[in-house]
Amino acid sequence: MSYIVDFKNVSTVGLESSPVAEALAGLRANEARYFMNKYKHEFTVVPASESPETLEYVNRVLKEERDLEFAANPLETSSFQVENIKWTYVFYEDGLAINVMYTVDDPKKRAVGFKLSDGMEVPKELEGKFKFARQKSKLAGTIRGSFFVIKGEY
Repeated sequence: MSYIVDFKNVSTVGLESSPVAEALAGLRANEARYFMNKYKHEFTVVPASESPETLEYVNRVLKEERDLEFAANPLETSSFQVENIKWTYVFYEDGLAINVMYTVDDPKKRAVGFKLSDGMEVPKELEGKFKFARQKSKLAGTIRGSFFVIKGEY
């Protein structure tokens, strides 16, 4: 069942099993606020168990681009298009959020982003491979983020 993320009243709905559920909920709400403010788009998530094709897509991009496979349990996904950009998100139980930004008409503007919830360790799959910048968020505390550019076609 889908869930529209409310960034005014942050809820841990769907993320309760995460050890950093409050911070992950804040991170998810931060993304929802961004899409509402920039695109007037309601950010909707679905349980990962109901969206295997979304998980397969993100896993394929990660594997083929950087040989990355995450051990963490995926809790929720989101997949949508605003303007000419396809966005795909996976929120993991350990507090990691991955997004794939894929412009339909410009291969130079395609990337995978990693965001770490406040209080989580850097996943072993990313240790030493990426440098993380810090960003303060009223909703999510301190978010650490990194990204890489997508070279292939997906």
